[in-house]
Amino acid sequence: MRTSPSLRRKLISVAAVSAALLSVGTASVAVAQDAPAQEAAVPAALTEAAPGAPAERLIVGYKSGAAEATSNAAAEADAAAKDADFQRRLGTGAALVDLGTNPSTAEVADAVAEFKADPQVAYVVPDRLNKPQADPNDTEYAKQWDLFESTAGMNVPGAWTTSTGTGVTVAVIDTGYVAHTDLAANIVAGYDFISDTAVSVDGNGRDSNPADPGDYYAANECGSGIPASSSSWHGTHVAGTIAAVTNNSKGVAGIAYGAKISPLRVLGKCGGYDSDIIDAITWASGGTVSGVPANTNVAKVINMSLGGDGACTSATQTAINNAVSRGTVIAVAAGNDNDNVANHSPGNCNNVISVAATNRTGAKASYSNYGSLVDISAPGGQTSTGTANGILSTLNSGATTASSESYAYYQGTSMATPHIAGLAALLKSANSSLTPAQIETAIKNNARALPGACSGGCGAGLADAAKTVAAVSGGTTTGTTFSSTTAVAIPDNGSAIESSIAVSGRTGNAPSTLQVGVDITHTYRGDLVIGLVAPDGTVYSLKAASSSDSADNVSTTYTVNASSEVANGTWKLRVQDTAAQDTGTLNSWKLTF
Repeated sequence: MRTSPSLRRKLISVAAVSAALLSVGTASVAVAQDAPAQEAAVPAALTEAAPGAPAERLIVGYKSGAAEATSNAAAEADAAAKDADFQRRLGTGAALVDLGTNPSTAEVADAVAEFKADPQVAYVVPDRLNKPQADPNDTEYAKQWDLFESTAGMNVPGAWTTSTGTGVTVAVIDTGYVAHTDLAANIVAGYDFISDTAVSVDGNGRDSNPADPGDYYAANECGSGIPASSSSWHGTHVAGTIAAVTNNSKGVAGIAYGAKISPLRVLGKCGGYDSDIIDAITWASGGTVSGVPANTNVAKVINMSLGGDGACTSATQTAINNAVSRGTVIAVAAGNDNDNVANHSPGNCNNVISVAATNRTGAKASYSNYGSLVDISAPGGQTSTGTANGILSTLNSGATTASSESYAYYQGTSMATPHIAGLAALLKSANSSLTPAQIETAIKNNARALPGACSGGCGAGLADAAKTVAAVSGGTTTGTTFSSTTAVAIPDNGSAIESSIAVSGRTGNAPSTLQVGVDITHTYRGDLVIGLVAPDGTVYSLKAASSSDSADNVSTTYTVNASSEVANGTWKLRVQDTAAQDTGTLNSWKLTF
């Protein structure tokens, strides 16, 4: 029987000290004192897979004349002699060896030292863990406090190592899109849904061109006493927060920069009508709108940074419900009236994620709506305390019609909402099976307490992108196996039995392809109901009883999407015989991560 790495190394240490004591009494003290210095001689760079994380595997290069350099059998024998496991031969000829699950730094240092001392070994290095470099090189990124600042940022860079939104289309239902080189690569076809030419300003009604011609208006043009306003280019600012092109040495970074933006134009001069917004919601989510071609870029996320006064109408609610039933998440602005969101639509509609805005200190922004119908808060900025305390994104410098592309700080729940739409895209990309309800729940459950004050209700707290993405993402599949070989009798037509496996040394969640190997002896397997119980008590059904399944035994491997479960903890296999006259035994089972 092979000893464990830790036990074997303890035996070696005892043997070395004993030999020193036998040879010269005074030398025994020197040997005992020198041992720690010998371990320290192995640099940390040779023991870590990542800073602070001991390596579980080593890459060993053998000298050209060594048998281990060409023979897998020889390499396997050498690894076994050093109490490691040969995994495979790399393309360079080096050997990959495994040190077991969760070795200590000292154990890794011992193993490295043992390989280094072997005259047949040319080099030994840790199998280091590499990750994408999260911090982008966009020139204005340092000004995007809303993404990364520890006080009130949304912890976005920590999510980018897992997801950037690839494969997800976000529909921005807004003023349309004005050309911008920091967005262009992520823009896909959208639609202009404005049917009233007095609102559209572009000289026509609905068409396939969602270009934003500007939404400026003169004093009193949009109502008595309403002052003049320059063009906002609002939809382009929103789109940049969600998916500005990133790592292009230019401008700003988008939250879900791997996603695509489909601009849907519903807001023009003086605003936009519910009827156009309803059709845009329907079309964006894959529904049919009379007179409008089928959507070839169906969105799994909709951003609506817009709103008006009053209750959510049945017409709008129906469009929202239908879109959500088609699998589309809808993020909406709570509104900028410093009022209860219950008085403002669509922030008060059901089946949406209603978003309040926070400032740079993490308190509710002074303008933001609030209330029990708010689901979550996100950075919306507050420029009254300084322009740089707003949200920086893509824009245009034209006061009326389009001029040169630019960047500008805005504030509002309109700016907070695309943070959540971007996060929803990250989640959907990380785990495509998530439903809109699951995405909303994940965002709420993984929010952190608001760093500042909020009176009236700001939802579940400040959204945390990294924590939320980690919660829905399966851990990396590594092939590491945990098993139980303790036999458990299965009583005939009796209570369920359980067998436990303690999983440790893993990081993050279990994989979406968790393998559950089961070996059961039974004379009529149709009687058996088998389930996997996660550490939090969630039960995943593996096998149901079936009177038509009369074969013997269960010897198979099931695949479970356990990506919502933390990997470490006690997992259980639950087995029950549900009918009389047959008995069996759970011989063994295993989990392969």
